[in-house]
Amino acid sequence: MLHMLVLLVALLLDRLVGDPDWMWRRIKHPVVLFGAAIDTLDRALNDRKATGHTRRRNGVIAIAGLLAIAILTGLVLHTLFLRLHFVGALLEVVVVTVFLAQKSLADHVGAVALGLRRDGLEGGRLAVAMIVGRDPKTLDEPGVCRAAIESLAENFSDGVVAPALWYAVAGLPGLLAYKMLNTADSMIGHRSDKYRDFGWASARLDDIANWPAARLSLVLVALSALSMGGIRVARRGVAVTLRDHGLHRSPNSGWPEAAFAGVLDLQLAGPRVYGRERVSEPMINAAGHDTATAPDIDRALKLFWLSCTWLATVAGLATLAILL
Repeated sequence: MLHMLVLLVALLLDRLVGDPDWMWRRIKHPVVLFGAAIDTLDRALNDRKATGHTRRRNGVIAIAGLLAIAILTGLVLHTLFLRLHFVGALLEVVVVTVFLAQKSLADHVGAVALGLRRDGLEGGRLAVAMIVGRDPKTLDEPGVCRAAIESLAENFSDGVVAPALWYAVAGLPGLLAYKMLNTADSMIGHRSDKYRDFGWASARLDDIANWPAARLSLVLVALSALSMGGIRVARRGVAVTLRDHGLHRSPNSGWPEAAFAGVLDLQLAGPRVYGRERVSEPMINAAGHDTATAPDIDRALKLFWLSCTWLATVAGLATLAILL
């Protein structure tokens, strides 16, 4: 019971407080420490002169070691918090809150709409560059809006639903292991020459870890769509997701992005540029509106917050079920 109650309180606290800038200016965020550990092993084990087989083996060793450290840290923290009783429970709430991304994600996406309204296209490009990897100079205003909405949808799954789910399933060891894996995938899971072999294990494990959260995100978005447009809109979101999720190059990101595209009746994804690399993908929900605007970002944020509310509701119902 305490386990699910901690998750519920953490979801509510993250919604209200998020990641205070003043705090992380003074101390390093745990994800920054994860990144430093990953970078250290990358430099030590990812020898460009080695064979592909050797680099793949080294990548397996690296992610296995990183996950072992994360799991052990989670076990130590949980054991310590148990001994501190009520104070320990509060500390565990804080730790779980740190690894959720509701308010910080919504703030960054909302800044894109604000930038467009205040400073036009350049303001939107500047804000969206903070949350996406694609080249903002290649984006027109609808492209900026689509990029923001796609980032919101994808990160709803792997920045909110997945960490909550892995904490619910495996406690702090599961949460820390997931965040370590997700950070590793973002750093070394690319299909570039440098990481095709070394990052293979991290990318594949991240796909597996995000599989359940991506599907759960569809359920949460569909439930939220009921209050935004009724059963017709919810059915459209589900239908578009089941039809178009496979159009995305990621086996998981297509689920939340297609769900948002269907509910909002927008085209998402499609051709885009990352650095100098052009990614040619079909549009998700090609029958939807082809011109996204700042008000569409506002609607996407409403859908996001409703979906977060449903996630907290599930945690609350699970707590009640255990109590009863």
